[in-house]
Amino acid sequence: MRLDPRMLRQFLAVCREGTISGAAKAEHVSQPSISMAMNQLERVLEVKLFQRSSKGMMLTSAGKALKLKAMSVENLLQTAQHEIRLLAEQVNGPLHIGGTPGALSSVMGQVMSSFCEMYPTFNLQLTECDEDNAHHLLRTYKLDIAILTTGMASPPEEFCEETLYSDAFSLVVGQANSHLPNEVKLESLSTMRWLMPDKVGGFRHQLNALFLGHYTSLPKNIVVTDSVLATKQILINTDYIALLPTELVKTELEHGLLRAINIANVTANRKVGLLWLAERQMSPFAQAFIDHASHFTYR
Repeated sequence: MRLDPRMLRQFLAVCREGTISGAAKAEHVSQPSISMAMNQLERVLEVKLFQRSSKGMMLTSAGKALKLKAMSVENLLQTAQHEIRLLAEQVNGPLHIGGTPGALSSVMGQVMSSFCEMYPTFNLQLTECDEDNAHHLLRTYKLDIAILTTGMASPPEEFCEETLYSDAFSLVVGQANSHLPNEVKLESLSTMRWLMPDKVGGFRHQLNALFLGHYTSLPKNIVVTDSVLATKQILINTDYIALLPTELVKTELEHGLLRAINIANVTANRKVGLLWLAERQMSPFAQAFIDHASHFTYR
């Protein structure tokens, strides 16, 4: 017997609500209908999906696996409806791209102009998220493509990864640190006030490895933020410092709002690239974006 998409929708309702009664209310059906659907789903799959208790319905390992696939089906159907509506209006898409703020800013800021010339009318959504969340959103078909720091480690085997370019990063400071020379040693900076990206991201891991590789203590006095805008404004208006890809602050460097300082005996680069789910059949528009970004000449 094949899986009924309606049962998968009701299964997700139970996952979200945590109880049969909650799912029934959310789906506007009776509680016995939801109970029968869940029992039938377990019979079809020949596994237990829930551990039932007075506290509610807890997912088993099989239930967690099915939830991931059910979310993928739900998101895929929603995307299909959206795509058909856009086709009727002669609009390309939809395309949903996610990624860390810095990686998104670096790639989209450069690629969009020429991509818009190729596709003047399209529907695109950008979502800022950390790497773990990006992986989850790709697995559940909520994202089509992610733009992330690459090269730190091999991606999970279900993903395809393509590095687009490598961007050198420097120590970036504002006017409050005008006393700093044009070249400094990394070990002299650990006691200063730092801006650092989120510790779960690939770029933060790269920075941590840089400090440890030079036998230098990690900064203790830090503000953690993945906001590109907040990072720039704090650097401009305070004595905080940050290691940043030069491309992210190119405009501010050109206007003298910020200054890039060399770090003696340190050569470091951030790699940025695309990530997508290997099993997924990309829409022609999504594939066109991948192809364009892959062949774009990055400055």
